[in-house]
Amino acid sequence: MFVTPGWAQESHSESAAPAEGEAHGGGDAHTEVPGEKGVFPPFDPSTFPSQLLWLAITFGLFYLFLKKVVLPRIGSILEVRRDRIAQDLDQAARMKEEADASIAAYEQELAEARKKANAIGQEANADAKKQADAERKGVEAALEQRLQDAEKRIGAIKTSALKEVGTIAEDTAHAIVQELIGGKTDKAAVSAAVRAAGE
Repeated sequence: MFVTPGWAQESHSESAAPAEGEAHGGGDAHTEVPGEKGVFPPFDPSTFPSQLLWLAITFGLFYLFLKKVVLPRIGSILEVRRDRIAQDLDQAARMKEEADASIAAYEQELAEARKKANAIGQEANADAKKQADAERKGVEAALEQRLQDAEKRIGAIKTSALKEVGTIAEDTAHAIVQELIGGKTDKAAVSAAVRAAGE
């Protein structure tokens, strides 16, 4: 073990107090002069080589500790995290593909539903149009039948009215002639004259 002169001086002064004028052990040790202050050992240039040696040893041991213990643990932690992130990314990509597939299926079903709705609407429209046409034809046929019936009745009323008009005209003409002439008139002659005028 390397011992610095400051340490040797301190340990030597603790062990036994030397006689005045005696030199301390070691060639590089110096004697304490009354009134002289000692230098702080880390700042003493004579201790630099041993300090550098211990610094190199400590740094080497610390480097080996980092290389053999700390860095492998950190590397394994980073690898575990990298694997977990990769798994999460794969799962996210898979879920995105499933979501895209679900959206595509939904859009396809929506398009099919719209087509079916349009077809049902057109079919219902066609059925309603057919039903309306059938009802319209039925109403038109009923109205045509009523019109024909009304025309027949009007024709019958007209015929009967015309027959009665002739009789009324004959009676009226006979009454007028009788009033004008006074006395009896020939009803057959008046009726013939009215018929001839009507034709």
